[in-house]
Amino acid sequence: MAGLIIDEINSMRVENGQLHFWWLGQQSWVIKTARSIIYIDPYLTPREKRNTPPFFTPEQMINADYIFGTHDHSDHIDHPSIAGMMNASPNAKLITPEVARQKLLDEGLESSRIISLGRHMEFSDDRIKVTALKAKHEFFDFSRVTGFPFLQYIIELDGVVVYTAGDTLCYDGLQMELSQWPITLALVPINGRDAKRYLRGCMGNMTWQEAVDLAGELHPVLVCPAHYEMFSDNSEDPQKFVDYLEAKFPDQQCWVGMPGDGALVSG
Repeated sequence: MAGLIIDEINSMRVENGQLHFWWLGQQSWVIKTARSIIYIDPYLTPREKRNTPPFFTPEQMINADYIFGTHDHSDHIDHPSIAGMMNASPNAKLITPEVARQKLLDEGLESSRIISLGRHMEFSDDRIKVTALKAKHEFFDFSRVTGFPFLQYIIELDGVVVYTAGDTLCYDGLQMELSQWPITLALVPINGRDAKRYLRGCMGNMTWQEAVDLAGELHPVLVCPAHYEMFSDNSEDPQKFVDYLEAKFPDQQCWVGMPGDGALVSG
């Protein structure tokens, strides 16, 4: 299975203005554009509670150009796997919030390969432009020293725009801020939040209703709900998202599939 999905990514032909994505479960994605392969929140460490096992090992992740971590929780910045990923893809850049930088350095990662971002900070090179936005994972948890620990990213490359919400609630001004970009693919969590999860330390995200409203107002080419299946005690039914979206925003296209599946999207 590992070789099959990596081979599929490598062999997929993608033109400028297109992207092909693969969902790896939770909020973990692979996106291929005309010139780049990016991994968003790759979560590759096996754990007993996982409902979706990793599709490959860190050492098999040989094709990354950019690796994104939205925040320093184990299912988003997977510390046991990071060194293996970076060694397997020796030219890849790792893009994370500022607060995660020192821990990554302490783990032996090269400083020059870590791009640390804060709110409204940008990174760009000859292939990609990344804009970081703050995220509210129950709280903003802002620090004057390390900034916002939870980020969302707008990723512009090869004629497409990807919005990954990471883990966040909707908050005042988010929709207006995101409306600056013509979003091709929006990746949004739908697992929601409640008192029981909060009291056991499980920080919440937008509900499926909130995710529908955000997507319907932004009107990306395609929206994908996520973060609903990995752990049985932090899950949601994606059909609720689909049904509400079809009822309220019938012209908005969405994708729901099985982990390991994906689709081609044109900007």
